[in-house]
Amino acid sequence: MVSARDELDVRLKIAVTGCAGFIGSRVASLLYEQGHEVRGIDNLSDSCDVRMKTWRIDNLLNSIDWLIGDITDNDLIRNFISDFKPDGVINLAARAGVRQSIKNPWAYYETNVTGTLNLLEACKDTGVSRFLQASTSSVYGKNQLPFSEDAVINSMMSPYASSKKAAEDLCKLYSYLFDFDVTVFRFFTVYGPSGRPDMSLFRFVRWIVEGEPLQLNGDGTQQRDFTHVDDVARGVVAALERRPGYETINLGSDHPVELNAVIEEIEAAVGKLATVETHPFPATDVIATWANIDRARELLGWEPKVDLKQGVASVVEWYLENREWAKDISL
Repeated sequence: MVSARDELDVRLKIAVTGCAGFIGSRVASLLYEQGHEVRGIDNLSDSCDVRMKTWRIDNLLNSIDWLIGDITDNDLIRNFISDFKPDGVINLAARAGVRQSIKNPWAYYETNVTGTLNLLEACKDTGVSRFLQASTSSVYGKNQLPFSEDAVINSMMSPYASSKKAAEDLCKLYSYLFDFDVTVFRFFTVYGPSGRPDMSLFRFVRWIVEGEPLQLNGDGTQQRDFTHVDDVARGVVAALERRPGYETINLGSDHPVELNAVIEEIEAAVGKLATVETHPFPATDVIATWANIDRARELLGWEPKVDLKQGVASVVEWYLENREWAKDISL
């Protein structure tokens, strides 16, 4: 369970999309912990094994009001927003994943762009002007390190990144045209318990625990700015206090780590060595990510608290507790 930050001054009504997702479930849980009224929506997409969402529903959403629905359903979203009349909307529903977006870019644009547009329109028509939007470090592409929010974005490398940048542009437009208070978060390699099975941390833990060959793209010297999901949830909730206007904020650890070092950390936590099989480095990937988090510090008073050793231990502990079914999750 996410540890609550200092409680907000007032009790808010907050709608959370993607509430059964990896980040959405933590954000919804933290809001509920802090005494806010939360209503969630999630389409229970089968883009990854639904057992992961089932675990989050049973363990993180068991006290939260939520419904099954898709943000691409315009009529449903209008009814969802107008019925609840929230003080703010946190849009964490998304099609995520760089490489998968090459295979089905239509699904990514439908959810990440059309879905965001549906939410913005519903908020405009209902008078909801506080909007928090999830984006990704993938929008930076090949950019100067560390990645700063003011960087020129012109080297995206996947339909996923492109779709999230288009969603950012919609949010900025609505902030300008309709006086929305918008915060866009660019998340950096989020990991933690019940994390997405297409992400490296879950896969590496699974392969090492089960004694299966660890499939490594490249030589492992590529670096990622791994950010624990509990830190990300704190940052998102903290932004509810940030008004007015439009802002883009990185949420990362500000500490890029080589994948080889991550593998060594998992080996130490598990007590087993990995058998590594290397593959070519994908054209959709960058050599390194690194978040400049000065803006998060300044505007949110936010700092990452979970270091990699603690974070890896939390993933390993969760996996071992749920190994009976987690070992069969499709990767």
